[in-house]
Amino acid sequence: MENNPQQVYSVSDFQAVCNQIMETAFTGVIVEGEVSSFKINQNKYVFFDLKDDKASVGCFMMSFALRFPIEDGMRVRVRAIPKLTDWGKFSLTIQAIAPVGEGSIKKSLEMLKKKLTAEGLFDKAKKRPLPDNIQKIGVISSTQAAGYADFCKILNERWGGLTVLTAHTQVQGVVAADQIIRALNYFNEHGEVDVIAVIRGGGSADDLMVFNDETLVRAIAASKIPVITGIGHEVDESLCDLAADVIASTPSNAAQMLTHDRREIAANIRADVKRINNLLNTKIDEITGVNRTEIMRVGQEIARKIELFKQDVLAQCKILEQLNPERVLERGYALVRGDVVVGSEIDITTKRQEIKAKVTKVEER
Repeated sequence: MENNPQQVYSVSDFQAVCNQIMETAFTGVIVEGEVSSFKINQNKYVFFDLKDDKASVGCFMMSFALRFPIEDGMRVRVRAIPKLTDWGKFSLTIQAIAPVGEGSIKKSLEMLKKKLTAEGLFDKAKKRPLPDNIQKIGVISSTQAAGYADFCKILNERWGGLTVLTAHTQVQGVVAADQIIRALNYFNEHGEVDVIAVIRGGGSADDLMVFNDETLVRAIAASKIPVITGIGHEVDESLCDLAADVIASTPSNAAQMLTHDRREIAANIRADVKRINNLLNTKIDEITGVNRTEIMRVGQEIARKIELFKQDVLAQCKILEQLNPERVLERGYALVRGDVVVGSEIDITTKRQEIKAKVTKVEER
């Protein structure tokens, strides 16, 4: 916009032009600083100053956008739009805010944890166990993250044959919480999965702060479908973990908790066969003194039961073998992982190749 030194503006017009210029130059700016003069008016309007050792700027936001407890002295990072107010004061209109730095994060976390605990949001009596026969898993994660790859690898190694629906989201940063909330709502509204897994690999306290977002924590607690979290490393604990039905220490541990181990099941079947065979032999020894006809009848009955059990074991073994993803690959099929939408990258596994591809077209069958 050219500046015309001869043009005369009214005050309101000048303010509007200034705001137009700033909105064009700053569609959204990230600013970090220390909070001072924090106050909330009428439980609706939030005012505070953001400062460093050289400057200070006034900030304004609506209370519903305040997703973390904030107080004076905390260091925060905000996403904001610069504005010139009707009173001629320059300020930032805050769209999102989060504490940064170990001290500020710890203080905010303690305040929010105390508040939500008092509301009963983390009560153990509200926790639901994982379903017994899981067939469909809804996963909320970044599909580019190593934690997601580890999760999928463990799922396939332990059991395979499960349906995994993945909602790709950011897992850190100011927009991540809202993306994860939308994914939770999607799975709950469509009801197509038995359990929802929210996973993210390790990171710094700043990186994991999104999983202490109050609105996200409440969304997990309110989910109609059981939620398991596998966030960070074993030593990390977030408020999302406390709100979830089941907590896994890592994404890999979440995959372990959601699946059976085919090798363990096969070993248990072999042990059961051996145990029953020993019991039958013991029973035969006990009835040795009975007449020959009775012994023959018992022997025939035992043989019949053994044959039925053998057939059952063979049937279960065939089922286990069919569920082995390697058998599927040998028949010419391929395993596809990733978010199947136009423009995304997917991983394709065949019997002999690992392929990375880009989705150019998706059609409903």
